[in-house]
Amino acid sequence: MVLSTELAQMKERLPEWLEASRALTAEGKTAAYIPELAKAPKEALGIHILNMNGESVSAGDCGLVFTMQSISKVFTLLLALMDNGEEVVFAKVGKEPTGDDFNSMLKLELVEPGIPFNPLINAGAIVISSLIHGATPEQKSERILRFFCELSGNETLGYNLDVCRSESATAHRNRSLAYFLKDNGVLDDDVEEVLDVYFHHCSVEVTCADLARMGLVLACGGKDPVTQKQLVPRRYVQIAKTFMMTCGMYNASGEFAIAAGLPAKSGVAGGIMTMVPGRLGIGVVGPALNSKGNSVAGVHLIETLSREFDWSMF
Repeated sequence: MVLSTELAQMKERLPEWLEASRALTAEGKTAAYIPELAKAPKEALGIHILNMNGESVSAGDCGLVFTMQSISKVFTLLLALMDNGEEVVFAKVGKEPTGDDFNSMLKLELVEPGIPFNPLINAGAIVISSLIHGATPEQKSERILRFFCELSGNETLGYNLDVCRSESATAHRNRSLAYFLKDNGVLDDDVEEVLDVYFHHCSVEVTCADLARMGLVLACGGKDPVTQKQLVPRRYVQIAKTFMMTCGMYNASGEFAIAAGLPAKSGVAGGIMTMVPGRLGIGVVGPALNSKGNSVAGVHLIETLSREFDWSMF
């Protein structure tokens, strides 16, 4: 296949840029607070880039399998919007950045009416998990997994149950958040059942190629890049991408927006999903995290590419 000019240029330089970024893995740490995630190879770094024509380039440890973690929150938000509409969803969660840690309880205690500030922090994502339609936690989780499979174009996606159990066993802060939300009347369902759904969608296993395809669907305004079928209403994709820009990289979202200028969502397994709207979907993995919980090498690599190819939306 003859690659487009942009991808051909990337293919030539990508290994060099990746290795320069890989050096930063020495500065990071894996997510030891979830014991299973601490086992990830700290020095790993991989990337997959997919364009609208189905052409792709990749480099590094792009075949590494990892769990979506907080990246899944973007897609559960989309499914909750499709199930309930904006009015119902945003009666339960807000639309603003917090400036606090992703697992903070502070704003829930200080601000009325005590709903989470946005759907991408843990408290917000737990509420979103409760809004997914289904009679049981198993039915909700199955619908979420099918949705992820459709968006990634990969029908074989599944859960890492070891990670799921590890998260559940150490989720003292998330349980505190959920019970506080229950006490505030924000969560209507059984706390443990909601958390079961939450832990399962965080533990869905993907590769960089899966994230790139999911990112490309968002870059295409919710359309399948192959069939052009509208998988997600464009309006909801706009909402999700706005949250990614303002809240998607934890407390470094503003810094990343200035440096890379792209909507992105990270996860503590080291994944980052980003996109160039209308053009590219990008999946990155680098398990060594910085102090904000983002892949230290992955962030550097995306910022390098954005600068070299002038991808910033601003």
